[in-house]
Parts: sequence; structure tokens; C-alpha cells
Amino acid sequence: MTAIRPGAWRGLIAPGLVSLLCLAILLGLGTWQLGRKSEKEALIARILARSKVEPPAPLPAPETWHPERDEFRRVRVAGSFQHEAETLVHGLAAGEVPGRALQGYYILTPFRLEDGGTVLINRGFVPTERKAPANRSAGQVAGPTTVTGILRGSELRTMFVPAPDPVRNEWFNRDIAGISASRGLADPRPYLVEADATPNPGGWPKGGQLRVDLPNNHLQYAFTWFGIAACLLGVFGVFAWRRLHDEPEPAVSARS
Repeated sequence: MTAIRPGAWRGLIAPGLVSLLCLAILLGLGTWQLGRKSEKEALIARILARSKVEPPAPLPAPETWHPERDEFRRVRVAGSFQHEAETLVHGLAAGEVPGRALQGYYILTPFRLEDGGTVLINRGFVPTERKAPANRSAGQVAGPTTVTGILRGSELRTMFVPAPDPVRNEWFNRDIAGISASRGLADPRPYLVEADATPNPGGWPKGGQLRVDLPNNHLQYAFTWFGIAACLLGVFGVFAWRRLHDEPEPAVSARS
């Protein structure tokens, strides 16, 4: 067995520290993905359990609303739409071709409740060419109506999501408080209702966009990060063994 060269370990300090930092990051990412897996499984179970409650429940009182307890419950509301104050939220929806998403908007429309107050209804998705209400006029339901759907809370805007443009009536996340304030809604509820797949006249908007079969690939991602970490250990192990045991190349002197 080749002996360790004296002082060779000094050349491993800088590479070792860098490798240790990278290893900590990779293990952290893998552990985080395992945590996200547990969270996603709990979310899917909660959606399935709450969205299938029969019959649909009435809306919770604003002062008793609690997302952890009430979100994803199936509800039914009665009232009338205020189409003149609808809001467009950029989004994607599943297209007719599997794996290909459609770009367009979700239509959030204030709904004046029979018993007072206003709640936003996510009526569903429209493609970009149906953005203008005139291009889906049959779906602008007038007069008293009922809506069945799922309760949802606000969607936080992350650093990668653009800021809204209330002047142009374009938003990029489900900001219930912000949208309610920009539209001047009276007594808005702190949640919205995702309309179910009941067809609207003319076919647009298309409701029932809330997906219960959420993708859960976090275990695969965790294995990927842990696998890269194992490769890093292997590569550094080979590098360290060679650095410690290989004889240094003799210096070549230049002749004048």
C-alpha cells in the first residue's frame, strides 16, 4: 500500500472546504424535498377530504374564517354577479392535447350575496382570445343565480411573480385583499370561491380548474439531490486519495 506523502493533506484543505459546503447544500435540498413531499401529501389528502363534502356548506362568517380549517371546503352561494368589476388573473390551464397548457386568464368576478356582503368568484379559465367580455358575452350571467365551488384563500406573490397592474386590470396571483381594494368592493369576504365545472352559457369561462391530482415528484427530486451528494463524496474521495498517495512530478528545469 502506497504511503501517504508528508504534508500532502495541506493541499486538501481548500477543496475539502468547498466540497463540504456543496455537500451541505445538496443534503439540505434533499431534506427539504422530503419535507415538501410530506406537505404535498397532506395537502392532497385535505383537498380530497374537504372537496367531497355533501351537501355543499354555506360560506363561513368572515370573522370565523381560518384557512387551515376551512380552505378547500365545498360551498354553495346565492346572489348575483357584478361583471363590470371582474378581474383578470394570468394563468395556465390544461389544453386538449396532453402535456400542452393553454395561456390565458382566470376570471375573478365579485358576487353580491343575497344575505349581504361580497365574495370573489373564480369563474374559471378563458384563453387569451376570450379576454374581452364581448368575446364571451353569453357567459355574463345576469340576475340571481347560485354557484357551487371550493373555498380558497389568498395566493402569496413570490419574488418571481410580477407585480399586478390594477390600471390595466391584470394580476398574476390570487390576491384577494388587493383585488377587492382595487375594485372598491363593499364588505368583501377574506376568501374566494373556485367555481366547479358546471358549464357556463357559451362555454366560457370554464370552471372546475382546481386540480386535486396535484403532482408529487418530491421523492424523485430528493433522490436526485442525495445521488449528486453521493457522487460528490465519491469524486472527492478519489481526488483526495490521489493527492495523498501519488508522487509529485519532478520539476523540469529550463536550460539556457
